Amino acid sequence: MPRHTWKPRSVSSRLTLAALALVAAAGLSTGTAVAGTHNSRDHQWHWPGHGGKPVHGHAPNITVPGIDATIQPQDLAPPPITILQNEPGTAPGDVFAGPKIVVPGTPGQQGPEIIDNEGQPYFFLPIDLPYQASDFRVQQYQGKPVLTFNVGQSTGGPGHSAGESVILNQHYQQIATVSAGGGLSADQHEFRLTDKGTALITVYRAVPYDLSKYGGPADGQVYDGIAQEIDVASGKVLWQWDSLDHVPLSESYIPVPTDPSKPWDYFHINAVNPDTDGNILVDGRGTSTVYKVSHKTGSIIWRLGGKSSDFQLGPGVQFNGQHNPLPETGQPNAYRIFDNGNGGGPATGKPSRVIEVKIDTAAKTATLVSSVEHPAGVIANSQGNSQRLAGGNLFVGWGSVGRLSEFDSAGNLLWDGQVPTGYDSYRGYRSQWVGQPLTDPTAEASRVDPTHVDVDAIWNGATEVDRWLVLSGQSSHHMHPVGLTDWAGLSTDAQVRTADPYVELVALDEDGDAIGHSDLVQVH
Repeated sequence: MPRHTWKPRSVSSRLTLAALALVAAAGLSTGTAVAGTHNSRDHQWHWPGHGGKPVHGHAPNITVPGIDATIQPQDLAPPPITILQNEPGTAPGDVFAGPKIVVPGTPGQQGPEIIDNEGQPYFFLPIDLPYQASDFRVQQYQGKPVLTFNVGQSTGGPGHSAGESVILNQHYQQIATVSAGGGLSADQHEFRLTDKGTALITVYRAVPYDLSKYGGPADGQVYDGIAQEIDVASGKVLWQWDSLDHVPLSESYIPVPTDPSKPWDYFHINAVNPDTDGNILVDGRGTSTVYKVSHKTGSIIWRLGGKSSDFQLGPGVQFNGQHNPLPETGQPNAYRIFDNGNGGGPATGKPSRVIEVKIDTAAKTATLVSSVEHPAGVIANSQGNSQRLAGGNLFVGWGSVGRLSEFDSAGNLLWDGQVPTGYDSYRGYRSQWVGQPLTDPTAEASRVDPTHVDVDAIWNGATEVDRWLVLSGQSSHHMHPVGLTDWAGLSTDAQVRTADPYVELVALDEDGDAIGHSDLVQVH
C-alpha cells in the first residue's frame, strides 16, 4: 500500500546502536544479522511485482526531447515547494505538480514532481530549457495507473507550445508517446486519456485570414483551436474538431493584432474533456465560453457563457478567461470550472475561483451551486485547474501564481503549497500512486571524523520506502548494520557511527521488508 502522506518524518537524524534493536525486535527480512558479518551480495532482495527476482540498474528509457533522463541521482534538485498549511482531513495520496521556470534567469531545475504533505519529494524528472513540462498527473491506461505529462517548446504565442505527450508506467518506463496527427504539433494545454485507449489533445494552427472586418490586417492570420482524439496504440487520428469551422471570430473578446505576422488567438483552446454522455467539452478562453460538442458530428450542442450563451446565467455564474471545465462528479448537468476572472474580456479584478454550475437544458438556465476562492484572494492571470477528491474535497492548482491547495467539502482550506519564486505550475493534482523504479538506490558517504560518517540515501520515484538500513564493513563480505533512519524525502541524510571504509543501504517498506539496496560505496 502507498505510504500515508501525513506520517511525520525527520529530515535527518543521528543514529545509535539503540535504534538497531528495532531491527532485531521486528525480525526484518533483510538477511542481515544485527551482530556478526555476512556477504551482502548473497541475499536475494525481493522486489514486488517481479516474481521475487532481484531487478537492479535499469535506467529509464525516456526518449522524448527535453527530458534529461541521464542526470545522476545525487545531482537531482527538485524545486522546493513550501508548505504553508497542512491540516488533518486531506484526501489520500500525494501532490503532483509541474514546476516550470517562467522568469528568465531563474536558477535551478524544473520538471514534474511528486511530494508528500510535508513537501518532501518522492519523484522528480528534470526538464531542460527551453523545453517545459505541463499537466503532470496520474491517469488510467489499459486498466492500469500511469503517469502522464506534456513536454514541448514555446512557439511564441501566449501559452502555446509544440511537443509530445508522454505515458510512464509504475516503473517510470516510457510505454507510449502521443503526437498530433495531420502534420501538426501537440500543444501543452491538454492530454486526457479516455477509457477507450484514446487521448484527447489540443493543437494550435495558424491560418491566413482577412481580418480587416475585425479591425486587423487584410493579410493577417488567426489561430485555429483544434481538438484531436488520438488512438494511443496506433497514433491514428480518430476525431478532430476545429474552432474555425464552428465558432465565428465575432465571439472573441481578444483584441485583434495589427501586426500581420502575429496570428490572432481568438479562441485559445485550453481544455478538451469527455462529458458523461460521451460528447466532448471544449474550452475557449478567448471567448469565455464552454462548448459542449457532439462527438459524432462536431456540431455545438450548447454554449455556456460568453457572447452567445445558450443559458441565462444566474447570479455569480459569469466567468472570464476560464480553464479546465469538467462534469462534476455524481452531479448530472453540473459542471466545475476554474474561473480565472481575466483573460477572456476585461479583467474583473476579483479573485480567481472554482465554481460549480448547474444547467437546466429545458429552461435554458445556469445556476451557481458553489464557489471556492483562496482565503488569500489569489488571482491567477493564466492557467489553473480543479480536481474533485474522495469525500468531496477539492484540489486546486492556481496556475500562474504557483499555488496548490486542498479544500474540504465546505470550502475550508486544509493544505496549501507554493512553488518557488520564478516558477509556476500549469495544473496541480492529488492522487494515489505506487512507484517502483527499476533503478537501484544510490548511496553517498563522507567521513565526518574517525568514527562518524554522513550518509545520503537517494531513490528517485520509490514511494514505498519507509526506512533506510545502513550497513558498513571492511569489504562486501563483511557488512553489518550500523544505523536505521526514517525516509525523509528524495534525499535522506543520516549520520552513523562507524570507522569502516565501506557503506551500503537497504530500503525497507512499512512492513520491514527489503525492497532494494544500493551498491557498496567507499567512504570519502
